[in-house]
Amino acid sequence: MSYRKTFKLICGLAGGSAVLVFAAAAADSRGYFGEQRGEATSRWSRFTVLRAAQPAWTPTNHTPAPTGHAWDFNWDKRDPSVLSNGKKKESATEDPTSEQDNGKPKATRNILLIRHSQYNLSGSSDKERILTPLGREQAELTGQRLAALGLKYDVLIHSSMARATETANIISKHLPGVELVSCDLLREGAPIEPVPPVTHWKPDAVYHEDGARIEAAFRRYIHRADPKQKEDSYEIIVCHANVIRYFVCRALQFPPEGWLRMGLNNGSITWLTIRPSGRVALRTLGDAGFMPPDKLTRT
Repeated sequence: MSYRKTFKLICGLAGGSAVLVFAAAAADSRGYFGEQRGEATSRWSRFTVLRAAQPAWTPTNHTPAPTGHAWDFNWDKRDPSVLSNGKKKESATEDPTSEQDNGKPKATRNILLIRHSQYNLSGSSDKERILTPLGREQAELTGQRLAALGLKYDVLIHSSMARATETANIISKHLPGVELVSCDLLREGAPIEPVPPVTHWKPDAVYHEDGARIEAAFRRYIHRADPKQKEDSYEIIVCHANVIRYFVCRALQFPPEGWLRMGLNNGSITWLTIRPSGRVALRTLGDAGFMPPDKLTRT
């Protein structure tokens, strides 16, 4: 292959990088493209064309400007430095530093949000929307996965809707000794009007009704550890896709109206970690890699 053809092939693969421009100039100066070294005018004209094709580069335009608001460390209204402000000392001998240290959380909360398994979509009421045979298989696989993680789970909380309750009961068989708790706040709903808007889906209730309830669930379950908590905790919450997606947006301080931009498989695991400082990390979102491909659904 000639040097000219080789150069064109490399440029096509590399997208015309600046390094190749200089390589082209060096090759051109040695006559590798078939011209004589005296053809300076033609050579530099070609080099100018190649250089003009490169984007302008400066040290500043490679650093994107930050957008949005700074992280709010008091997002859960439990920042000890804020809670201690204006607090009256009980005695003149009390050490304020010691008091503040005692009020600081020391443990990390791990919250594993599980979407319920596949259910009967044709049911006319919640009681009829029970899991399908595949849905029960999915719940078994999720329970096996949670058990295999080898974590010391503190509690298994679930939505009171039939499909979430049944999913939680199946998972519970794989986690003996973990307390089961039902909660109406975790029921499915429309947390906030999504942006961009959609026309293919209409919520059963108006947004402000479901939204207030789901926000109340968020405040109850998604927050940093209490200062009295000594060890890291692992809590499982079995609920619904809309609730989980809203929780993730709120916890990460993303625009909550973006909740509908994410998709979650049935029986998937979403893992939030909340540090004592109030920092939040998303360890997994909708993890279903433990299921065979033929078991994956999003109903």
